[in-house]
Amino acid sequence: MTLSTTADVVGAAAVRGAGVPAFNVITIEQAEAVVLGVSDAGVPALLQVSQNALAFRHGMAPLLAACRELARDADVGIAVHVDHLDDPDLAHAVLSRAEELGVGSLMFDKATAPHAENAALTAGVARAAHDRGLWAEGELGEVGGKGGAHAPGVRTDVAEAQQFVAETGVDLLAVAVGSSHAMTERTAVLDLDLIARLAEAVPVPLVLHGSSGVPDLLLAEAVAAGIRKVNIGTALGVVGTAALRRELAERPDAVDPRSYLRGVRQATRDEVARLAAVVGG
Repeated sequence: MTLSTTADVVGAAAVRGAGVPAFNVITIEQAEAVVLGVSDAGVPALLQVSQNALAFRHGMAPLLAACRELARDADVGIAVHVDHLDDPDLAHAVLSRAEELGVGSLMFDKATAPHAENAALTAGVARAAHDRGLWAEGELGEVGGKGGAHAPGVRTDVAEAQQFVAETGVDLLAVAVGSSHAMTERTAVLDLDLIARLAEAVPVPLVLHGSSGVPDLLLAEAVAAGIRKVNIGTALGVVGTAALRRELAERPDAVDPRSYLRGVRQATRDEVARLAAVVGG
């Protein structure tokens, strides 16, 4: 299998009415676990690296290049996506190296800005992405940007979503329908009726952020209602950290990282396979 594009992976899912799991990773072990897990499930996916993860790694190349190489060797189609960029200069820097680093799409996120500013900046990034044959994702937040798109109670307005897509030319739209980022408990309640109305009205695939906090059944129902890309990050940290605690408790004298990271990677792989089957099975 060769490195896929986001257009291929998400586009094919949209035609089938299916979902694509999109896993955010910070370490190479997590990236390996994602590739192994989605291969176990037989489900195409996205490997995602956020702006914060790039900052943690002190540069965009090391982790993105690792994701590129892992995706190239995967048994299923995997594309590489850069997530939650909010700096236009950094977005254009990523685009300038996208072909080299195997990036198939990026998300530009100015949802906390006023609508006109968000639309104008997102449109500029989307045009630059399209010039390089990449997809661009945008996010529509609360009017005025108060609290961001995933603050409690915020919901995407259908008419505003139509306008935003028309103004920006984005290929993917992240919508606020009840989930929140960084949830460690799976208690989110999604507005399935709103998802269905957005999916009918908006001509591009919809993206659910904060999916780690959504129960399995509701994730599957969200896909059935029209979500096509399902972002998952915190869930990998939850299972991986729990596994790390167990591994270190069992090996209090361990000093070789391989002795405990192997178990962490396996636990993450198992959770990835399970979630991939829920979203894309």
